[in-house]
Amino acid sequence: MVSTPLQSDFSPIERLDGQPDSGLILLCDHASNVLPADYGTLGLPPAQLERHIGYDIGARAVTHALSARLRAPALLTRFSRLLIDPNRGADDPTLVMRLSDGALVPGNARADHAEIARRIERFHRPYHRAIGELVNEKLARGIVPVLFSVHSFTPVWRGVPRPWHVTLLWDKDPRIARPLIEAFKRDAALVVGDNEPYDGALEGDTLYQHATLRGLPHALIELRQDLIGTQEGAQDWADRIARALSPLIIDPAIRRIEHWGSRTGPQIQPSDR
Repeated sequence: MVSTPLQSDFSPIERLDGQPDSGLILLCDHASNVLPADYGTLGLPPAQLERHIGYDIGARAVTHALSARLRAPALLTRFSRLLIDPNRGADDPTLVMRLSDGALVPGNARADHAEIARRIERFHRPYHRAIGELVNEKLARGIVPVLFSVHSFTPVWRGVPRPWHVTLLWDKDPRIARPLIEAFKRDAALVVGDNEPYDGALEGDTLYQHATLRGLPHALIELRQDLIGTQEGAQDWADRIARALSPLIIDPAIRRIEHWGSRTGPQIQPSDR
């Protein structure tokens, strides 16, 4: 639901506490469809903000449930991706979308460089600063954390059904994604995707900035929205993910700094492998 908090009361980040010695950091880039009061609805009918263009449906509920099950800290956004997309680099041309899945966004039509800079400073940068600070806190304690990002995708795209129930997105570091893919494939009822329906190699995205460049183990999970759109579905998938992820986040062979490089952007030398 769209909220209209006072501008001075608006916080761009939701934080969930976990155990201080947790080896996992949960992230949810598109957790909310909320817009601060001074942006109204960006000129959109409120119903549009309830669609997937406003946020990743079900992702917040799954992240909350995972945080509780694994006692892991989590950072989630509290603003709509239509305002600014935190899962893009600050210079990405899709940072502020003027057209999203057929919906024109009037409030973004005249967003010039100055306005985009304001949104970066108010919403985008605080989220990424919080992630960096949490990673630094873990490393200062001698803990190499796993970064795990929760997203969701539509069951149908442009009239074509998407068959996957769950997919893992990753770049070159396979330490989390490959074992999770294999774990989910053990359930014959699931259709499991590998870098579907998107590619996990995106220069400047959240995991590129905070995991790939720093050599931290990581993966992004995509869950089909019709499976997690209810509280029951979100809880069910949190259970599935927790079972598959639990052994990985305590494995010292995985939780090491290793630079695997990237399939896009500056190539990082794998000097630590």
